[in-house]
Amino acid sequence: MVRRVAVIGAGAGGLASIKCCLDEGLEPTCFESSQDIGGVWRYTDSKDDRRIRVYRSVITNTSKEMSCFSDFPFPEDFPNYLPHGLVLEYFRMYAQHFDLLRHIRFRTTVLSVRKRPDFTTTGQWEVVTEADGVCELLVFDAVMVCTGHYQEPYLPLASFPGIDSRFQGQRLHSWEYRDVEDFRGKRVLLVGIGNTGGDLAVELSHVATKSCLPPQVFLSTRSNTWVMSRVSDHGFPFDMVNTNRLNHFLEWLLPSALTRRIKFRKFNSWFNHTNYGLASSKRCFSLICFVLPFCLLSGTVVLKPNVKEFTENSAIFEDGTTEENIDVVLFATGYNFSFPFLEESVRSAIDDNRSLYKCVFPPQLEKPTLAIIGLIQLTGSIMVGSEMQARWVTGVFAGWNKLPPPSRMMAEVSKRKENLKMSFINYMDEIAACAGVKPSVLRLLLTDPQLALAIFFGPCSPYQYRLTGRGKWSGARAAILSQWQRALKPLRTRLVDDNSSSSHGWRWMCLLVLPAALTAGFLFSKHPQPGWSPWADPQL
Repeated sequence: MVRRVAVIGAGAGGLASIKCCLDEGLEPTCFESSQDIGGVWRYTDSKDDRRIRVYRSVITNTSKEMSCFSDFPFPEDFPNYLPHGLVLEYFRMYAQHFDLLRHIRFRTTVLSVRKRPDFTTTGQWEVVTEADGVCELLVFDAVMVCTGHYQEPYLPLASFPGIDSRFQGQRLHSWEYRDVEDFRGKRVLLVGIGNTGGDLAVELSHVATKSCLPPQVFLSTRSNTWVMSRVSDHGFPFDMVNTNRLNHFLEWLLPSALTRRIKFRKFNSWFNHTNYGLASSKRCFSLICFVLPFCLLSGTVVLKPNVKEFTENSAIFEDGTTEENIDVVLFATGYNFSFPFLEESVRSAIDDNRSLYKCVFPPQLEKPTLAIIGLIQLTGSIMVGSEMQARWVTGVFAGWNKLPPPSRMMAEVSKRKENLKMSFINYMDEIAACAGVKPSVLRLLLTDPQLALAIFFGPCSPYQYRLTGRGKWSGARAAILSQWQRALKPLRTRLVDDNSSSSHGWRWMCLLVLPAALTAGFLFSKHPQPGWSPWADPQL
């Protein structure tokens, strides 16, 4: 019987886990090594503690309606894409609203998490913590690890001969980046074209220079990449327009060759990626960086292939070209995860999220009392995915949700071949079904057609997973039907006349095709397939 739960980390996943424990009548104790909540979203100028955090100018890649906790919308006057300060403010509002802070022990480091000798019968864990130089051993019925995957900077130095032995300039990882001032007047080579690499290239292009010439940044990549904007049709957030069940169904329904052609034409309708050296018709990753094409067009950012080797002050690329007088090499090459506090028998079995049952439970444990929260990469918000994981996990701890025996979980894990980054709707529906909270569009079509229409054709926002089952939220329906208004609210600072009536015609068209689409959707639900990921991009 699980009662006392240790939660490690007070970032987004940790806060959601505390709240979900309380919802299930469990007793959480959260251990946070720093003095505040927020995890990577708590920005500071300091680099001394080597804590991973966002840089000063960061803006979210997912919009507020698609990134919020499922029963706690962002304030309607918050912008659709948020700077780190507003994300942290939202976390504070969430923690205060649900009275979470009293369950957190700040400045407390978890040193070890080990099975008790009688683990096979009790499933209990011994947790050793340290605070102010004092160690304490505590016993918990279950543990939720909420440290995420932004833990250790990944520096693939072995892949770049000469970077250690010959190069005399400065070498940094993107986690050390705070703002542009440290790079003013310097000639910068950025390695890696994920979202961070693209954003930093644009930002540095305003200040990096060696002479009276315009600032210039070199962006090296080995991957084909689609460049997308946070702004989509009619000026709405990209994810609100594109992450919906209709598109998800069409991806499954249409032949893959046709969907690839459609995507190729759609992305190139903005600019031809082949001309810019970014992407071809083959499988590509993607990044969200609206300004990068202009920087390439103006020459303030120059795209380069993978680096072959470094000399004392230059980089030689795989196409034979060389860039001289490089002052700084900035690696935007992502992060590794590690759980040094877990005992070796558990830690060694976690290679990546594919080695966990549904990316959450280590399948080899005799008792399912350890869960890893937030070790996922989705085509949507990780924060939303982490909360869904926490809801499922606490339901398992409380006895409402059941897991297969370890042998079946291990068999499923061994067969899992999905990429590290997964379709947002696929994964959310999968975990929601396990937790008993997946919405039924067909059932809603009979009882609430307006809501069914909004769920199928509108954004797959987190509120959908609060319509039914344990944790049902009475405000979910209203939140779904008003999400477009909340997206527009921060933009209505200057009103103009709008006589457009096109939206009414669109609604009637949707009503006409809804029955056929939902019938096909029912068949699709019987044979779910992985969906395409417009955000799937590695850091390098």
